[in-house]
Amino acid sequence: MAGKRNPWGKGSGGEPPKGDDPGGDEPAGEPPAGDGAPDGGKPKGPKNPWLPTGSDDGPRRAANIEDIFKHRGPEGPRRKGGGGGPGGPNFRLPERPGGKSWFPIAIVGVAAVWLFATSIHQVAPREQGVVTWLGGQYARNVTPGLNWTAPWPLQVVDIENVSQIRSESIPGGNEQKLILTGDQNLVDLSYLIRWNIKDLKQFRFQLIDPEDTIREVAEAAMRASVAEQELDSVLSGEGRAEIEARVMSRMQSILDGYRAGVAVQGIEIEKTDPPNEVVEAFKDVSAAQQDAETAVNSARAYAQRVLARAQGDAAAFDKIYAEYKLAPEVTRRRLYYETMESVLGQTDKTIVETSGVTTYLPLPEVKRRSERTATPPTIVTQPEVQ
Repeated sequence: MAGKRNPWGKGSGGEPPKGDDPGGDEPAGEPPAGDGAPDGGKPKGPKNPWLPTGSDDGPRRAANIEDIFKHRGPEGPRRKGGGGGPGGPNFRLPERPGGKSWFPIAIVGVAAVWLFATSIHQVAPREQGVVTWLGGQYARNVTPGLNWTAPWPLQVVDIENVSQIRSESIPGGNEQKLILTGDQNLVDLSYLIRWNIKDLKQFRFQLIDPEDTIREVAEAAMRASVAEQELDSVLSGEGRAEIEARVMSRMQSILDGYRAGVAVQGIEIEKTDPPNEVVEAFKDVSAAQQDAETAVNSARAYAQRVLARAQGDAAAFDKIYAEYKLAPEVTRRRLYYETMESVLGQTDKTIVETSGVTTYLPLPEVKRRSERTATPPTIVTQPEVQ
Protein backbone atom coordinates (compact mmCIF):
# COMPACT_ATOMS: atom_id res chain seq x y z
CA MET A 1 0.00 0.00 0.00
CA ALA A 2 1.40 3.40 -0.99
CA GLY A 3 2.35 5.81 1.73
CA LYS A 4 2.53 3.11 4.46
CA ARG A 5 5.65 2.07 6.14
CA ASN A 6 6.91 -1.42 5.51
CA PRO A 7 8.41 -2.84 8.70
CA TRP A 8 10.60 -5.14 6.62
CA GLY A 9 12.27 -2.33 4.65
CA LYS A 10 11.34 -0.10 1.74
CA GLY A 11 12.31 0.26 -1.88
CA SER A 12 14.09 3.19 -3.35
CA GLY A 13 12.13 6.38 -3.79
CA GLY A 14 9.22 5.16 -1.69
CA GLU A 15 7.99 2.79 -4.45
CA PRO A 16 6.06 -0.30 -3.42
CA PRO A 17 8.15 -3.44 -3.16
CA LYS A 18 8.95 -5.23 -6.31
CA GLY A 19 8.18 -8.79 -7.07
CA ASP A 20 5.37 -11.05 -6.04
CA ASP A 21 6.35 -11.20 -2.36
CA PRO A 22 3.44 -9.71 -0.37
CA GLY A 23 5.71 -8.95 2.56
CA GLY A 24 7.54 -6.33 0.54
CA ASP A 25 10.95 -8.02 0.57
CA GLU A 26 13.61 -7.12 -1.91
CA PRO A 27 13.56 -9.15 -5.11
CA ALA A 28 15.73 -12.18 -5.12
CA GLY A 29 19.13 -11.62 -6.59
CA GLU A 30 19.38 -8.01 -5.46
CA PRO A 31 21.43 -7.71 -2.38
CA PRO A 32 20.11 -5.35 0.28
CA ALA A 33 21.76 -2.03 0.64
CA GLY A 34 24.38 -2.21 3.32
CA ASP A 35 26.55 0.20 5.15
CA GLY A 36 28.15 2.78 3.01
CA ALA A 37 25.21 3.09 0.65
CA PRO A 38 25.25 6.18 -1.43
CA ASP A 39 21.83 7.53 -0.19
CA GLY A 40 22.79 9.39 2.94
CA GLY A 41 24.55 6.53 4.70
CA LYS A 42 21.35 4.95 6.13
CA PRO A 43 21.32 1.18 6.24
CA LYS A 44 19.26 -0.67 3.72
CA GLY A 45 17.56 -4.05 3.97
CA PRO A 46 14.84 -5.66 6.16
CA LYS A 47 14.07 -4.05 9.51
CA ASN A 48 14.45 -5.99 12.76
CA PRO A 49 10.84 -6.67 13.88
CA TRP A 50 11.85 -6.83 17.56
CA LEU A 51 13.03 -3.23 17.64
CA PRO A 52 10.54 -0.65 18.93
CA THR A 53 8.84 1.78 16.59
CA GLY A 54 11.03 4.72 15.60
CA SER A 55 14.25 2.82 16.05
CA ASP A 56 15.00 2.58 12.33
CA ASP A 57 17.23 5.60 12.47
CA GLY A 58 20.85 4.98 13.18
CA PRO A 59 22.99 1.92 12.80
CA ARG A 60 21.44 -1.51 12.98
CA ARG A 61 21.66 -3.39 16.27
CA ALA A 62 20.39 -6.62 17.76
CA ALA A 63 17.14 -6.58 19.80
CA ASN A 64 17.48 -7.01 23.54
CA ILE A 65 14.98 -8.73 25.89
CA GLU A 66 13.16 -5.48 26.74
CA ASP A 67 12.50 -4.78 23.05
CA ILE A 68 11.00 -8.23 22.60
CA PHE A 69 8.56 -7.81 25.50
CA LYS A 70 7.61 -4.22 24.64
CA HIS A 71 7.13 -4.69 20.89
CA ARG A 72 3.61 -4.72 19.47
CA GLY A 73 3.64 -7.11 16.54
CA PRO A 74 0.97 -8.12 14.07
CA GLU A 75 -0.64 -10.50 16.60
CA GLY A 76 -1.09 -7.79 19.28
CA PRO A 77 0.80 -6.94 22.48
CA ARG A 78 3.24 -9.47 23.81
CA ARG A 79 3.04 -10.36 27.59
CA LYS A 80 1.56 -6.99 28.48
CA GLY A 81 -0.31 -7.00 31.81
CA GLY A 82 0.70 -10.55 32.69
CA GLY A 83 0.43 -11.95 29.19
CA GLY A 84 -1.65 -15.09 29.03
CA GLY A 85 -1.69 -15.77 32.81
CA PRO A 86 -4.71 -15.28 35.11
CA GLY A 87 -5.75 -11.65 35.04
CA GLY A 88 -4.01 -10.91 31.77
CA PRO A 89 -5.83 -9.69 28.66
CA ASN A 90 -5.16 -12.95 26.82
CA PHE A 91 -6.12 -15.29 29.68
CA ARG A 92 -8.60 -18.00 28.69
CA LEU A 93 -10.03 -20.95 30.67
CA PRO A 94 -8.76 -24.32 29.56
CA GLU A 95 -11.10 -26.09 27.20
CA ARG A 96 -12.73 -29.49 27.64
CA PRO A 97 -12.04 -32.30 25.21
CA GLY A 98 -13.87 -31.49 22.04
CA GLY A 99 -13.24 -27.76 22.34
CA LYS A 100 -16.17 -27.00 24.71
CA SER A 101 -15.87 -24.52 27.61
CA TRP A 102 -15.80 -25.40 31.32
CA PHE A 103 -17.87 -22.33 32.22
CA PRO A 104 -21.35 -23.99 32.16
CA ILE A 105 -20.10 -26.82 34.36
CA ALA A 106 -18.65 -24.31 36.85
CA ILE A 107 -21.98 -22.47 36.98
CA VAL A 108 -23.84 -25.74 37.63
CA GLY A 109 -21.40 -26.65 40.44
CA VAL A 110 -21.76 -23.31 42.18
CA ALA A 111 -25.56 -23.57 41.95
CA ALA A 112 -25.49 -27.08 43.43
CA VAL A 113 -23.33 -25.97 46.37
CA TRP A 114 -25.63 -22.99 46.97
CA LEU A 115 -28.74 -25.20 46.94
CA PHE A 116 -27.17 -27.71 49.33
CA ALA A 117 -25.86 -25.08 51.77
CA THR A 118 -29.11 -23.09 51.96
CA SER A 119 -31.62 -25.98 51.91
CA ILE A 120 -30.30 -28.21 54.74
CA HIS A 121 -30.55 -26.97 58.34
CA GLN A 122 -29.29 -28.75 61.45
CA VAL A 123 -31.31 -27.86 64.59
CA ALA A 124 -29.90 -28.69 68.04
CA PRO A 125 -31.99 -30.62 70.62
CA ARG A 126 -32.85 -27.52 72.69
CA GLU A 127 -33.63 -25.35 69.66
CA GLN A 128 -36.48 -24.72 67.26
CA GLY A 129 -36.66 -22.82 63.99
CA VAL A 130 -39.19 -20.67 62.18
CA VAL A 131 -39.37 -20.90 58.37
CA THR A 132 -40.61 -17.82 56.50
CA TRP A 133 -41.19 -17.12 52.81
CA LEU A 134 -38.76 -14.44 51.61
CA GLY A 135 -38.09 -13.50 55.25
CA GLY A 136 -41.64 -12.29 55.90
CA GLN A 137 -44.63 -14.66 55.76
CA TYR A 138 -44.67 -17.55 58.24
CA ALA A 139 -44.41 -21.01 56.68
CA ARG A 140 -43.80 -23.59 59.42
CA ASN A 141 -41.67 -24.60 62.41
CA VAL A 142 -38.66 -26.89 62.23
CA THR A 143 -37.91 -29.31 65.07
CA PRO A 144 -34.55 -30.60 66.35
CA GLY A 145 -32.71 -32.68 63.80
CA LEU A 146 -31.98 -32.40 60.08
CA ASN A 147 -34.53 -30.29 58.19
CA TRP A 148 -35.02 -29.47 54.50
CA THR A 149 -36.38 -26.18 53.18
CA ALA A 150 -36.47 -24.26 49.94
CA PRO A 151 -33.16 -22.54 49.18
CA TRP A 152 -32.38 -19.03 50.28
CA PRO A 153 -33.84 -16.48 49.66
CA LEU A 154 -37.10 -18.29 48.92
CA GLN A 155 -37.28 -19.60 52.48
CA VAL A 156 -35.39 -18.19 55.46
CA VAL A 157 -34.86 -20.17 58.70
CA ASP A 158 -34.50 -18.38 62.04
CA ILE A 159 -33.29 -20.76 64.79
CA GLU A 160 -33.85 -19.93 68.47
CA ASN A 161 -32.94 -21.68 71.76
CA VAL A 162 -36.37 -22.21 73.33
CA SER A 163 -35.13 -24.04 76.47
CA GLN A 164 -32.74 -21.32 77.63
CA ILE A 165 -33.83 -19.61 80.85
CA ARG A 166 -33.62 -15.86 80.29
CA SER A 167 -33.73 -13.20 82.98
CA GLU A 168 -34.84 -9.61 83.27
CA SER A 169 -33.76 -7.44 86.21
CA ILE A 170 -36.10 -4.62 87.27
CA PRO A 171 -35.04 -1.89 87.70
CA GLY A 172 -31.83 -1.86 85.70
CA GLY A 173 -28.71 -0.48 87.41
CA ASN A 174 -28.86 1.31 90.77
CA GLU A 175 -32.01 3.37 90.20
CA GLN A 176 -34.93 3.31 92.64
CA LYS A 177 -38.22 1.56 91.96
CA LEU A 178 -40.73 2.94 94.48
CA ILE A 179 -43.92 0.90 94.91
CA LEU A 180 -46.91 1.79 97.08
CA THR A 181 -47.87 -0.73 99.77
CA GLY A 182 -51.32 -1.48 101.16
CA ASP A 183 -50.87 0.88 104.16
CA GLN A 184 -49.97 3.83 101.90
CA ASN A 185 -46.17 3.62 102.34
CA LEU A 186 -43.44 3.52 99.73
CA VAL A 187 -40.85 0.76 99.39
CA ASP A 188 -37.81 0.59 97.11
CA LEU A 189 -38.10 -2.88 95.56
CA SER A 190 -35.95 -4.68 92.97
CA TYR A 191 -36.65 -8.14 91.57
CA LEU A 192 -35.57 -10.66 88.93
CA ILE A 193 -37.78 -12.37 86.33
CA ARG A 194 -36.86 -15.77 84.84
CA TRP A 195 -38.65 -16.92 81.66
CA ASN A 196 -38.27 -18.96 78.49
CA ILE A 197 -39.99 -19.40 75.11
CA LYS A 198 -42.82 -21.93 74.98
CA ASP A 199 -44.25 -21.09 71.50
CA LEU A 200 -41.68 -19.78 69.01
CA LYS A 201 -44.27 -18.78 66.40
CA GLN A 202 -46.20 -16.56 68.84
CA PHE A 203 -42.97 -15.19 70.30
CA ARG A 204 -41.74 -14.12 66.85
CA PHE A 205 -44.91 -12.80 65.23
CA GLN A 206 -47.46 -11.87 67.92
CA LEU A 207 -45.59 -9.04 69.73
CA ILE A 208 -43.36 -6.34 68.31
CA ASP A 209 -40.99 -6.30 71.31
CA PRO A 210 -41.51 -9.37 73.55
CA GLU A 211 -38.77 -8.46 76.05
CA ASP A 212 -40.19 -4.99 76.64
CA THR A 213 -43.69 -6.46 77.01
CA ILE A 214 -42.44 -8.89 79.66
CA ARG A 215 -40.90 -6.03 81.68
CA GLU A 216 -44.09 -3.96 81.51
CA VAL A 217 -46.30 -6.89 82.53
CA ALA A 218 -43.95 -7.77 85.41
CA GLU A 219 -44.03 -4.22 86.76
CA ALA A 220 -47.83 -4.08 86.63
CA ALA A 221 -48.15 -7.46 88.39
CA MET A 222 -45.62 -6.49 91.06
CA ARG A 223 -47.39 -3.21 91.87
CA ALA A 224 -50.72 -5.01 92.18
CA SER A 225 -49.25 -7.68 94.48
CA VAL A 226 -47.32 -5.27 96.75
CA ALA A 227 -50.45 -3.13 97.15
CA GLU A 228 -52.05 -6.11 98.91
CA GLN A 229 -49.34 -6.23 101.61
CA GLU A 230 -48.41 -3.87 104.45
CA LEU A 231 -45.01 -2.23 104.70
CA ASP A 232 -43.82 -4.26 107.70
CA SER A 233 -44.66 -7.51 105.94
CA VAL A 234 -42.75 -6.47 102.81
CA LEU A 235 -39.67 -5.18 104.67
CA SER A 236 -39.41 -8.10 107.10
CA GLY A 237 -39.59 -10.66 104.32
CA GLU A 238 -42.60 -12.50 105.72
CA GLY A 239 -44.73 -11.61 102.70
CA ARG A 240 -42.06 -12.07 100.00
CA ALA A 241 -42.97 -15.65 99.13
CA GLU A 242 -46.63 -14.72 98.79
CA ILE A 243 -45.81 -11.68 96.63
CA GLU A 244 -43.57 -13.73 94.33
CA ALA A 245 -46.25 -16.38 93.84
CA ARG A 246 -48.92 -13.79 93.05
CA VAL A 247 -46.68 -11.91 90.60
CA MET A 248 -45.83 -15.12 88.75
CA SER A 249 -49.51 -16.11 88.49
CA ARG A 250 -50.59 -12.65 87.31
CA MET A 251 -47.80 -12.39 84.73
CA GLN A 252 -48.55 -15.78 83.20
CA SER A 253 -52.25 -14.98 82.94
CA ILE A 254 -51.61 -11.63 81.20
CA LEU A 255 -48.97 -13.02 78.79
CA ASP A 256 -51.22 -15.92 77.83
CA GLY A 257 -53.93 -13.37 77.05
CA TYR A 258 -51.48 -11.55 74.81
CA ARG A 259 -50.46 -14.86 73.15
CA ALA A 260 -46.86 -13.92 73.78
CA GLY A 261 -45.53 -17.51 73.67
CA VAL A 262 -43.64 -16.99 76.96
CA ALA A 263 -43.53 -19.19 80.10
CA VAL A 264 -42.67 -17.43 83.40
CA GLN A 265 -40.36 -19.69 85.37
CA GLY A 266 -39.98 -17.66 88.57
CA ILE A 267 -39.87 -14.31 90.35
CA GLU A 268 -37.14 -13.47 92.87
CA ILE A 269 -37.31 -10.34 95.04
CA GLU A 270 -33.74 -9.17 95.59
CA LYS A 271 -34.15 -6.00 97.68
CA THR A 272 -36.86 -4.35 99.80
CA ASP A 273 -35.64 -1.10 101.34
CA PRO A 274 -37.30 2.13 102.45
CA PRO A 275 -36.81 5.20 100.22
CA ASN A 276 -33.45 6.94 100.52
CA GLU A 277 -35.07 10.08 101.94
CA VAL A 278 -36.38 8.31 105.08
CA VAL A 279 -33.86 5.50 105.48
CA GLU A 280 -32.43 6.94 108.75
CA ALA A 281 -35.87 7.12 110.36
CA PHE A 282 -36.56 3.56 109.30
CA LYS A 283 -33.28 2.46 110.89
CA ASP A 284 -34.34 4.03 114.21
CA VAL A 285 -37.72 2.35 114.01
CA SER A 286 -36.08 -0.96 113.21
CA ALA A 287 -33.73 -0.63 116.20
CA ALA A 288 -36.66 0.14 118.51
CA GLN A 289 -38.55 -2.87 117.18
CA GLN A 290 -35.56 -5.09 117.83
CA ASP A 291 -35.28 -3.79 121.43
CA ALA A 292 -38.99 -4.47 121.94
CA GLU A 293 -38.63 -7.98 120.58
CA THR A 294 -35.66 -8.57 122.92
CA ALA A 295 -37.69 -7.45 125.98
CA VAL A 296 -40.63 -9.62 124.96
CA ASN A 297 -38.38 -12.63 124.51
CA SER A 298 -36.80 -12.06 127.98
CA ALA A 299 -40.24 -11.84 129.60
CA ARG A 300 -41.33 -15.03 127.89
CA ALA A 301 -38.22 -16.85 129.08
CA TYR A 302 -38.80 -15.70 132.71
CA ALA A 303 -42.42 -16.80 132.56
CA GLN A 304 -41.37 -20.21 131.33
CA ARG A 305 -38.87 -20.56 134.19
CA VAL A 306 -41.46 -19.58 136.85
CA LEU A 307 -44.02 -21.89 135.35
CA ALA A 308 -41.58 -24.79 135.30
CA ARG A 309 -40.63 -24.21 138.97
CA ALA A 310 -44.29 -24.02 140.02
CA GLN A 311 -45.05 -27.22 138.17
CA GLY A 312 -42.10 -28.88 139.91
CA ASP A 313 -43.26 -27.70 143.35
CA ALA A 314 -46.77 -28.96 142.68
CA ALA A 315 -45.43 -32.37 141.67
CA ALA A 316 -43.29 -32.54 144.84
CA PHE A 317 -46.28 -31.58 147.02
CA ASP A 318 -48.33 -34.34 145.45
CA LYS A 319 -45.65 -36.87 146.32
CA ILE A 320 -45.39 -35.58 149.94
CA TYR A 321 -49.14 -35.72 150.35
CA ALA A 322 -49.18 -39.31 149.24
CA GLU A 323 -46.58 -40.17 151.91
CA TYR A 324 -48.44 -38.12 154.53
CA LYS A 325 -51.56 -40.20 154.05
CA LEU A 326 -49.51 -43.31 154.76
CA ALA A 327 -47.69 -42.00 157.94
CA PRO A 328 -48.97 -38.61 159.09
CA GLU A 329 -46.84 -38.27 162.27
CA VAL A 330 -43.57 -39.19 160.67
CA THR A 331 -44.27 -36.92 157.75
CA ARG A 332 -45.11 -33.95 159.98
CA ARG A 333 -41.92 -34.32 161.97
CA ARG A 334 -39.87 -34.67 158.83
CA LEU A 335 -41.42 -31.55 157.35
CA TYR A 336 -40.72 -29.65 160.56
CA TYR A 337 -37.07 -30.60 160.58
CA GLU A 338 -36.63 -29.71 156.90
CA THR A 339 -38.38 -26.37 157.37
CA MET A 340 -36.29 -25.41 160.43
CA GLU A 341 -33.13 -26.45 158.61
CA SER A 342 -33.94 -24.29 155.62
CA VAL A 343 -34.87 -21.29 157.82
CA LEU A 344 -32.05 -21.44 160.37
CA GLY A 345 -29.48 -22.28 157.73
CA GLN A 346 -29.71 -18.67 156.44
CA THR A 347 -29.05 -16.95 159.86
CA ASP A 348 -25.71 -15.81 161.29
CA LYS A 349 -26.42 -16.97 164.85
CA THR A 350 -25.58 -20.25 166.56
CA ILE A 351 -27.60 -21.21 169.65
CA VAL A 352 -26.20 -23.88 171.96
CA GLU A 353 -28.37 -25.17 174.80
CA THR A 354 -25.67 -26.69 177.08
CA SER A 355 -24.68 -25.68 180.60
CA GLY A 356 -21.28 -24.02 181.07
CA VAL A 357 -21.21 -22.56 177.56
CA THR A 358 -22.01 -19.01 176.55
CA THR A 359 -25.48 -18.93 175.16
CA TYR A 360 -24.56 -16.96 171.99
CA LEU A 361 -21.39 -17.51 169.99
CA PRO A 362 -20.99 -15.38 166.81
CA LEU A 363 -19.17 -18.13 164.98
CA PRO A 364 -20.26 -17.16 161.45
CA GLU A 365 -19.23 -13.55 162.05
CA VAL A 366 -15.85 -14.65 163.33
CA LYS A 367 -15.41 -16.78 160.24
CA ARG A 368 -16.22 -13.94 157.87
CA ARG A 369 -13.82 -11.58 159.64
CA SER A 370 -11.05 -14.12 159.52
CA GLU A 371 -11.57 -14.54 155.80
CA ARG A 372 -11.40 -10.75 155.25
CA THR A 373 -8.28 -10.14 157.30
CA ALA A 374 -6.57 -13.42 156.44
CA THR A 375 -5.15 -13.40 160.01
CA PRO A 376 -6.38 -15.42 162.92
CA PRO A 377 -8.59 -13.40 165.27
CA THR A 378 -7.19 -12.36 168.65
CA ILE A 379 -8.96 -13.99 171.60
CA VAL A 380 -9.24 -11.76 174.62
CA THR A 381 -9.88 -13.46 177.97
CA GLN A 382 -11.50 -11.56 180.78
CA PRO A 383 -10.33 -12.13 184.37
CA GLU A 384 -12.63 -14.20 186.44
CA VAL A 385 -14.66 -12.13 188.86
CA GLN A 386 -14.38 -13.37 192.44
